[in-house]
Amino acid sequence: MASRLNNEILFEATPCVQKVTLNRPTQLNCLTFEMIGELLRTFEEYEEDPQVRVVIVKGKGKVFCAGGDVVRVIQFMLQGDLYCVKEFYKNQLTLDYLVATYKKPVVFLINGAVMGGGAGLSMNAKFRIVTENTVFAMPEASFGHYPDVGASYFLSRLPGHFGEYLGLTGAKINGSEMIASGLATHFVYSKDIESMENALCQALSLNTSSKSVHESDVSRIIKEFVRIPELKEGSIFKRLDVINRCFGKDTVEEILFALEKENTAMNDKWITNAIKSMKLASPTSLKITLRSIREGRKQTLRQCLIREFNISSHIVLRSFNYNDFYEGGKAIFFTKDKKFKWEPSKLEQVHDAIVMQFSEVVHDDRWSYLELPEREQLKRSKL
Repeated sequence: MASRLNNEILFEATPCVQKVTLNRPTQLNCLTFEMIGELLRTFEEYEEDPQVRVVIVKGKGKVFCAGGDVVRVIQFMLQGDLYCVKEFYKNQLTLDYLVATYKKPVVFLINGAVMGGGAGLSMNAKFRIVTENTVFAMPEASFGHYPDVGASYFLSRLPGHFGEYLGLTGAKINGSEMIASGLATHFVYSKDIESMENALCQALSLNTSSKSVHESDVSRIIKEFVRIPELKEGSIFKRLDVINRCFGKDTVEEILFALEKENTAMNDKWITNAIKSMKLASPTSLKITLRSIREGRKQTLRQCLIREFNISSHIVLRSFNYNDFYEGGKAIFFTKDKKFKWEPSKLEQVHDAIVMQFSEVVHDDRWSYLELPEREQLKRSKL
């Protein structure tokens, strides 16, 4: 069954299993305002539907989901349509929270790129299956935003300070590195994905006497197709000791200084790339990112999402004269010249007091709070 969004989401029902396919392959399956709204309504319906016992989510084409539709968000901002921007963020974070606390098993088949909103949708779920084609990144600081959609929760729970490295540099990692770091739960070759899907559907349809499916049943079927990927010798995850030394520093300035010091001694390409990425990014975004991940380490997912909604609200409303998201989005997605006009333009000009204010509740009649119900969060699997 197709969605009501001109086939932007496809739904396929089998006995006990409901398949959800993101279907904007030429737009990298980026999530639009309408898609997020429909996914939220659909997941709410599935959770209460006794006929649906497992949900499988995948992307059409070579990409799982490259994020939210940033172009549309900026267009809404330019048109002064704050209601749509607010609803976009509110519904997206509500959807991410619903999936993370879902009462039924949700299996994400991440065969291709997963970034931004795609990561927010999948990275806190119980089953996160990756392949040799998977690429993960959170590049938001490069265009004046920051890793949101629950990233302050899932990045902060990676080994050491690997989360700070990913959030501050926007670096890409592959499926084997996602397994090693705990971002993904299972590695399956792309050629076996369809067979695994069929095995899940077949096995679960045979057992219709039970009203629910236990996660162990799903896990047992998936493990029949799991392979153990090898980290390449040059894998960034094998540099965790250096990453911890550098990205464990208290401030962005200290992190950059430590990286430059290490680069003098080692002259390693990944360090050069990390320095280059951070120096091109919005200084304010970098400081918001670091503080958000550090705060997230002490908070529940629910608290992280509420705080992230506050930060995103201030960014959209251009609180504290902040225009970097608009400027960065224009340079990346509209003019595409990558001529960034960050303000402030230097890290030392970004004051901690301002960065802290981004986490505070927005007091604006045009806006609202993010209200998330108390739901029992399933333990996030690292297996």
